[in-house]
Amino acid sequence: MDTASAPEEGPRPEGDVLAAVGRLPSGELLALVKALAAREREASTQVVAHLGELEARDLHFKAGFGSLFSYCREALAFSENDAYNRVKVCRAVRSFPAILEHLEEGALNLTAVRLLAPYLTAENHRDVLEAARGKTRSRVEEIVARLFPLPDVPPTLRKLPPPRPAPWPAGVPPPTTALPPTTAPPEDDAAVVTFSRPVFPPPPARPTGGVAPLSPERYRLQVTIGGETLERLRLARDMLRHAIPSGDDAAILDRALVALLAELARKKFAATEQPRPSRGTAPGSRHVPAEVKRTVFLRDLGRCAFRAEDGRRCNERGFLEFHHVRPYAEGGAASVANIEIRCRRHNGYEARVHFGPGGTAGAASADPAPRRPASA
Repeated sequence: MDTASAPEEGPRPEGDVLAAVGRLPSGELLALVKALAAREREASTQVVAHLGELEARDLHFKAGFGSLFSYCREALAFSENDAYNRVKVCRAVRSFPAILEHLEEGALNLTAVRLLAPYLTAENHRDVLEAARGKTRSRVEEIVARLFPLPDVPPTLRKLPPPRPAPWPAGVPPPTTALPPTTAPPEDDAAVVTFSRPVFPPPPARPTGGVAPLSPERYRLQVTIGGETLERLRLARDMLRHAIPSGDDAAILDRALVALLAELARKKFAATEQPRPSRGTAPGSRHVPAEVKRTVFLRDLGRCAFRAEDGRRCNERGFLEFHHVRPYAEGGAASVANIEIRCRRHNGYEARVHFGPGGTAGAASADPAPRRPASA
């Protein structure tokens, strides 16, 4: 058969791909996603290895690019971040080939290697790579801080300029809003004239905080605060001069957080040094007694206790809710044995699994805060 004359198979329409994915059984879908991720890691590892050799032969210069970064951006169509990571990693791989094995296994990702690369040496690279195996970016940054600790940053406080409005997106006509009508003098019979002006969108929200490790158990925290918060900080500094003569902002923040956590524990879990005996729960009530909340929170270590079939625990610590293992709608009691902590998403997920996608059969979610009903 003359393969040259055979019609080439074109790209599959997006609808066909989505339809095929939608027909996959759940178990097969999970297995296929894992297999695709493994193939992606393998391909990424191969790209990094080949980029290093390409740079060593100056082939990006021969192709008319001024740098390997430009080659990755324009010839390979990588984003700026992807190009930057791959350039840094391919150079590290040339010095430490053991990185490739960790990348292909999925033990390290490109970002982790890029963070570690400046600190790797012939003597330490194997130990450092192994220590970073499977770690998140924040954990890798802590490893870097342990290897090369930085001094504490001095406390600073300065006024920032007002935020600038974000530019209007290119190609999108801005909406308009009418200004108050301008009328001619009473003796003039001219028609009322109305002007319009563009309405610019608010500037995009930016994170106001940033935490970076400097050395073991020492972190840099950077935040942007308003004028009222600044006045509260100054007032707290003045009132604590007897206890913190230096006026150290870090010490003041620590004391403020201790007081805040104690207040939150009191409100959410009725925490007290002298807890009163529980009166129990009235029949048919969704109320979760404070004693049960305290016990469950400590037992579950203040984290989501959902476990997958393979035993993996969620461990999320934000947006926690109290979850009835046996749903309240089916007679589940608000007892220590039947109440567990769930993050909001897993609480909703278990309700959908139990009652179906469209209904919860009265299974409401419960935040630990007061006046919120307990979940199913």
